[in-house]
Amino acid sequence: MVIEVRPASVFEDVRAVVGPKSPSANVCWCLSHRIPSRLNNELRGPARGEYVAELCRADPPPGVLAYDGDVPVGWAAVAPRSATTFARNRKIPHLDDLPVWSLWCIRVRPGHRKQGITHSLITGAVEFARAQGAPVIEAYPLDNGDARVDLTMAYAGLRRNFERAGFVHAADTTSVLAGHPRILMRLDLR
Repeated sequence: MVIEVRPASVFEDVRAVVGPKSPSANVCWCLSHRIPSRLNNELRGPARGEYVAELCRADPPPGVLAYDGDVPVGWAAVAPRSATTFARNRKIPHLDDLPVWSLWCIRVRPGHRKQGITHSLITGAVEFARAQGAPVIEAYPLDNGDARVDLTMAYAGLRRNFERAGFVHAADTTSVLAGHPRILMRLDLR
């Protein structure tokens, strides 16, 4: 299996990985950290998918997708922190005034997990941010040690996967997800 990571500019492929089974569902679409909570609550059903379709047509697109051949098998949300709710988040510290990019969501489709796709997504997100001129990329993964993490809540990523990609622990946060503390990890791209 050869995994290729590409910018998430094809909406149908993004839908295949992060879209709900029912178009009328009001689930995440990976919007909860991308847009203000008021807008996130106002976007209902098909409007959520329409919003994501617009993001896919934007430059830059909203993240990267991992492909096994032509099949989209994974997603990573990556964008300038200033364009996300992390710009105003009181639980995740800001370390400096650099125009940091954030990598906050990783999802691998069922049936494709435990094949290294997460690692490909992290590497692809880093390269995507670097190509967009990001000086630094941050992630806010769970610091779970060896404890198991519910797959639904593992979207933030796990510390060890980011360490493997060269990220370093830069700060603790006051954010907790699924009973595990989240930490701020960074990779300098300069």
